[in-house]
Amino acid sequence: MLGLDACELGAQLLELLRLALCARVLLTDKEGGQLPPEEALDEAVPEYRAPGKKSLLEIQQLDPDDESLVKYKRALLGPVPPTVDPSLPNVQVTRLTLISEQAPGPIIMDLTGELAALKNQVFVLKEGVDYKVKITFKVNKEIVSGLKCLHHTYRHGLRVDKAVYMVGSYGPSAQEYEFVTPVEEAPRGALVRGAYVVTSFFTDDDRTAHLSWEWGLHVCQDWER
Repeated sequence: MLGLDACELGAQLLELLRLALCARVLLTDKEGGQLPPEEALDEAVPEYRAPGKKSLLEIQQLDPDDESLVKYKRALLGPVPPTVDPSLPNVQVTRLTLISEQAPGPIIMDLTGELAALKNQVFVLKEGVDYKVKITFKVNKEIVSGLKCLHHTYRHGLRVDKAVYMVGSYGPSAQEYEFVTPVEEAPRGALVRGAYVVTSFFTDDDRTAHLSWEWGLHVCQDWER
């Protein structure tokens, strides 16, 4: 991206807050006393144990007497979200949109329906154009850290490309979030034209598989096959 927008800055501040609060738990997590900082930060140490996850409500209730921290958390996290349907996943990826100024219009992939149907749906990309990918998603219940989107591209059964987009950390919200990737250029030339299969994953720092799906991509000389 060319610069930080408000959403990106908020996501980074949210991550710093989460790390600061988790550090307090981590350094007192070992029985018998406080862990030395070098042990707490070194995952290779046998005694190291990762701190347990804190819910959004627990984080908001930490250090209630620290007025500056309470204000900081209120500004970043907002009010405790209303109760949501417990059957809903924490992260819902709703759409993936390919955006190009040279395209007739946005190319939208709906991820709320039957994902298996996307295997038979081919999305056309014109060779040589500049494009961006917009990922639309919701966070329903708890803060999620280090969201990332991965795309593995295959041709004739062999992987020919791997793209990883670092999406960031987000808290629960009634509104959808949007993440837009940097501008990329589609490949061009006779050798790259043709059909590809893309396997996409939406995951996080805990390697939670929020969503995975497979779809078809066709690189063509024009926007129609």
